[in-house]
Amino acid sequence: MIVKIISSVLLLASTYIGISHGLRVFKTPTAQNLAMMSALGISNTSRITFGIVSIISVILIIFPKTFYLGNTIRAVILIIFMCLALKAGNYPFALMEIPIIMIPMVLIYLGHPLKMFS
Repeated sequence: MIVKIISSVLLLASTYIGISHGLRVFKTPTAQNLAMMSALGISNTSRITFGIVSIISVILIIFPKTFYLGNTIRAVILIIFMCLALKAGNYPFALMEIPIIMIPMVLIYLGHPLKMFS
């Protein structure tokens, strides 16, 4: 029961983070956001693509049958951002992503909270 509660809380947190980051691409980026993205080597088209893929991965995470796929896509997106940050020499950003990338990994380990025991 405790595992299901922890998994539910992490699922809600991951859903919130994914949707908030995904929806952010449809707003006009600030100058600071544009500077950070250009430093990472991310174009405007790439930024929109990452946002759409992030929203799709969150939708996949919600359903038990596509839970693993959604979390895997989410983890790959975060790893790509970490690699881009390391390539740009932005080590604090890359280190900041480590706890965030642990959320999909722990969710995969714990499983979907609504999946019935077989």
